[in-house]
Amino acid sequence: MSEIAHEITSQPACWARAAEVALTVRAELPQPGDRVAVVGCGTSFYMARAVAALREAHGGGETDAFPASEFPFGRSYDRIVAISRSGTTTEVVHLLERLGSVPRVVVTADPGSPVAELAETSIVLDFADERSVVQTRFATSALAMFRAHFGQDLDRAIEDAERALTEPLDPDPTRFGHVVLLGHGWTVGIAEEAALKLREASQTYSEAYPAMEYRHGPISLADPRSLVWIVGSPDPTVADDIRSTGATVRVASLDPMAELVLVQRTAVALAEAKGLDPDHPPHLRRSVLLP
Repeated sequence: MSEIAHEITSQPACWARAAEVALTVRAELPQPGDRVAVVGCGTSFYMARAVAALREAHGGGETDAFPASEFPFGRSYDRIVAISRSGTTTEVVHLLERLGSVPRVVVTADPGSPVAELAETSIVLDFADERSVVQTRFATSALAMFRAHFGQDLDRAIEDAERALTEPLDPDPTRFGHVVLLGHGWTVGIAEEAALKLREASQTYSEAYPAMEYRHGPISLADPRSLVWIVGSPDPTVADDIRSTGATVRVASLDPMAELVLVQRTAVALAEAKGLDPDHPPHLRRSVLLP
């Protein structure tokens, strides 16, 4: 079994532990009314987008999400939250070094990493660290912790993830050469992360959009070799319009994080079908370190 396959299967247990962590760090995480920016790179940025949308939806206060390299230093925030599995990503380190006196919270898997040393508070999810270059359980565990902090009960998500680990992959992913993920609200970040997993682990041509944006141009690429996976949508007719192109549509039936588990499994299955190593994609490392 590949490392990523093992790490995918461990996610329900990791989410339960992350919910427990949320109870112990409640005072360190952003409080209601705080103006907050959540930052990260790659997978961590997509989780930041999901966290920001969730926090605002739960009335926590104005929350923005940025790639660390695109942070707007001219804006004022009460707290910055940085998500970084390795804690060494250059863009995140440089951002934290330049923030001055703004309170900083980092969520990482390594308590001795540079980002941990640059923040007032470090939340360490070392139980979710990974050997695979491709992130799965750390990212979803960080999101699970924030969902619990915002008051969500994760029991259904954990149950759905257990189902996602055992149910057959339907439709058969090897039938498709093009996969599109669609989301709405906080699940836009889930859709973007799902598409990234397919690109990284299996070199699959994949895209992600807010569901209502898909009809504004990207649908022109849909054809019978396309799989469009709707993680979330405010309009059920989106699926009907996509089916009219000949594309296959899957509409999520599980918790969005459990749907992401299915996509992760799909990425591994496609990598194995292509004879690829899903743990070590070409040109990628565990952390991006710049000169």
